[in-house]
Amino acid sequence: MIILLTITMYRARIEVSLKQGHSDPEGEMTTQSLKELKFSAKKVNVSKIYTIVFEAESRQKAKEALEEMCRKLLANPTKDNYSFKIEEVE
Repeated sequence: MIILLTITMYRARIEVSLKQGHSDPEGEMTTQSLKELKFSAKKVNVSKIYTIVFEAESRQKAKEALEEMCRKLLANPTKDNYSFKIEEVE
């Protein structure tokens, strides 16, 4: 018996940002610099955006892989929130 697996290419956009209450020195410095340049910046929050292209057997498997990527490498669960959007690549 031969089992054929369909592999689909996906593109994910993952945003990682600090949880409420965690210090954001880069955001604070950027806010201060913008004020010094005479912009009326009140608060800057810095986030990271990752774009990842990868293969998976299904959309569900792709979501599971992204969750694992975030938990194991891309986000620190004690201080970061993350969200992602996923789309098929043709």
